[in-house]
This record gives sequence, C-alpha cells and structure tokens, in this order.
Amino acid sequence: MRGYLSSSVGVVCATVLALPLTLPTNPASALGRPAEARPAAPAAPAVPGATQSLPLTPRPGDRTLGPAAEQGLYRPDVRHFSLVGVIWDNPDTELYGRVEVRTRAARDGRWSGWQDVETHNHEHAADPDSAERASGRVRGSTAPLWVGDSNGVEVRVRAEGTGRALDAGAPLPSGLRLELVDPGAAPAAPGRQGARALDPAEPDPSTESPESEPESEQESEPGTANADLAQRGVKQVKPFIGARPKIITRRDWGADETLRERGFVYTKTVKAAFVHHTASGNKYWCSQVPSVIRGIYRYHVLSSGWRDIGYNFLVDRCGNIYEGRAGGMTKPVRGAHTLGFNTNSMGIAVIGTFTNSKPSQNAVKAIARLTAWKLGLYGVNPNGKTYLTSGGGNLYRKGKNVRLNVISGHRDGFATECPGRLLYGQLGTARKTAAKYQGR
Repeated sequence: MRGYLSSSVGVVCATVLALPLTLPTNPASALGRPAEARPAAPAAPAVPGATQSLPLTPRPGDRTLGPAAEQGLYRPDVRHFSLVGVIWDNPDTELYGRVEVRTRAARDGRWSGWQDVETHNHEHAADPDSAERASGRVRGSTAPLWVGDSNGVEVRVRAEGTGRALDAGAPLPSGLRLELVDPGAAPAAPGRQGARALDPAEPDPSTESPESEPESEQESEPGTANADLAQRGVKQVKPFIGARPKIITRRDWGADETLRERGFVYTKTVKAAFVHHTASGNKYWCSQVPSVIRGIYRYHVLSSGWRDIGYNFLVDRCGNIYEGRAGGMTKPVRGAHTLGFNTNSMGIAVIGTFTNSKPSQNAVKAIARLTAWKLGLYGVNPNGKTYLTSGGGNLYRKGKNVRLNVISGHRDGFATECPGRLLYGQLGTARKTAAKYQGR
C-alpha cells in the first residue's frame, strides 16, 4: 500500500508540473481536474514451456525374437512443440543405431522429410565422479533437434552396427521415450535486450549462406569492460584482457530459474575453453535463438536430468553470445559439456550442426571475443597450450595430465565428431584472433 501511495503521489506531481500554460481544451482539465496519466502497456507475460514424454514401442513388422531392434511412434496430433530428442533409462548405455524424425508444421500442416537426430551425446555430460553425474536423475539422451513450431511427429529408432546396448545384450537401450519440448515464451518487457533478429522476409535459414547475415554489436567500452573483475578483488598483473563482449543474459533469453537446481558449483580457475556444436540443426532464425536455448535448457534439465544447461556460453550464427549455465559469467562455473574435462574449463556451444555446414564468420569472431575476455580474466593466452587432468573418458584415462590447446574442440578431449569438422577447422583462426583482441 505504501508503494502504491508513493507512486500515485509521484504521478500526480508529475502531471501537475506538466500542465500547459495555455487554456486547456480538455473538458476535465477545464473543470480543474488533472488529466489522468495513461498507464504503461503491461509487458507480455511469460508463457511457461512444457515437455511431452511419449514411450516408444516396437515398430509394426518387427518380428525378431526378444527385444525389438526397431522402435518408433506416430502421433499426427499432439500439443505444439519445437524441439525433439530421445531419452532412455541408463546413462551408461549408448544407443548404437539411427534415430530419425519427421514433423508436421503447425502453420500449414505440411510434413517435413526424415531428419537424423545425433545419437552420440553421452560425451556432453558431467564428469563421472561428480555429484551431478551421481544424482540418480541423469538419463541417456540424444542431442536435441530444433524443428520449429510443430503439432505432429513420427520417429523411428533402428539398431545398427555391431555395437549392442548394455542392458542384457538388448539391441536398443531400455525405456526409450520421445521428448517433445515446447520452449514457451519469454516475457516481452519493454526495452528488453535480445538477439539481433533477421528480417522474416529473408530466405529460409536452411538454405541461406551464414556469411550473408549481419554482425551484431558485441563489444562494450574498454574502460568499463572488466569492472566486475575489480569487484571480485582479482589483481590485474598484465593488461591481456579483451574487452567484455555484449552477452545476452539468462534473464534476457527467458530462462525459467525454477527448473534448474538451486546453488552453483565452481572449479578453481579457467584454463581452457572447449568449443562444441549443439548438433541441433541449422534451420533457425537468429530471432528464434532465445526459444532454441530455452528448449535446450529444458531438455538438458528435465529430459536428460542435468542440474542446468550444460554449456557455459552459447553463440548463434549472427555472432550473438548468450549466458549459459548459471553462477556468474566471470566465475569458473563447472559445466557439463566435455566428459572428463569439465574441471578448470569452460564450454562454448555454437548453435547448429557443422559436420557438413560451414560456421559463419560472425560465430567464429564471437568465439574469439568471448575467449579473449573470459580467458583473459584468468591470465590465459588463448593461442597457447595448457594442461588439464582427465576425469576419465574414451581418449584419456582418469588422472592423466593432458596437454591441450587453450581453445580446443570437444574432440580434443573425447573421441567424438563434435564440434563438427568444419567448425573445428576454424579454431586456429579463433585462437589467433582472440590473442589479438587481448593485445598480444
């Protein structure tokens, strides 16, 4: 009530001071009554997201004895969703096979062609002995795939190759489920910062050349870029710290903070940056990226069972940078991005799939700007080498001291395709550019 009275008095005072010197033409004002101030238009409320979790069943025609080698689902009429993925019970079980989906667009009812979902995703995870990994909530999962606003889906999962799931020799993991994620909508507060949007009249992003997209503003003023560093009491010995780039915060991309675990987990320092691709496909507008990230966040937490989104930062094809895992952008927040090397490192994910598609130069420059600043806070040369101790993986045994590039690809710490060969091939440029941004 006190706040209401204070604000009401302020409105009345401001209105009186703003009265014109000429005779009023407004009838109410002519009678000596002050005109009422028009209330500001309320911000559009946030629309909570949702996840539909649907169990897969053996495909018709699968007559194999014992566990089925192919499972699937056809649901032509479901609630709206924009991102899909497949999960299963045991996170230690790998899916040796192929996952394909096709979806029906909500806007016109047309079905897409079959799209592959990246199945090898267990290497994007918390370290084996971490509390996050041992929580009992973690499940096996594919990478998420962004499909846009859809209301129908068909999925097929087929065992392939010589590998077998660990569940009693079954060809596929047990408990396969299709996750349909609706990312919801963030509150549209007036003046809210966000990713630079592309003109909807531009060509379909699936066929557009990434280099043709505009580069967003990134850098802040050098004099104030690292004020938060001084507040933390960190002494700057040398000025090899790049300007802090513009970073779209969790609040700005609409993170629902009730989804993640409370509290934060930190490591001692940041010695390296691992670059990833989300493997979520390239069919998105930059104006859609907040929705894409909300979908990935919901999938990581509610479907995969992680404490928060796995990456520390994300980058889109327009060069916009987004805050990832909560805990403070200047701090050494432990992520769940590079199995075995989440300690004393950070994970940067470029949104898209770059096995056969080239990343935009804007995205590569954003990696350079981000690492020049964040690694600079910890006195690290982005074009140098460092040592990290492996927490265990398929390349290095637990406890091995491994020499790595400070800016490494995920595949440098784990045998994986990530971050895609065409993005991996750009990391040398990112290292040199980041060092230049640091003034080296």
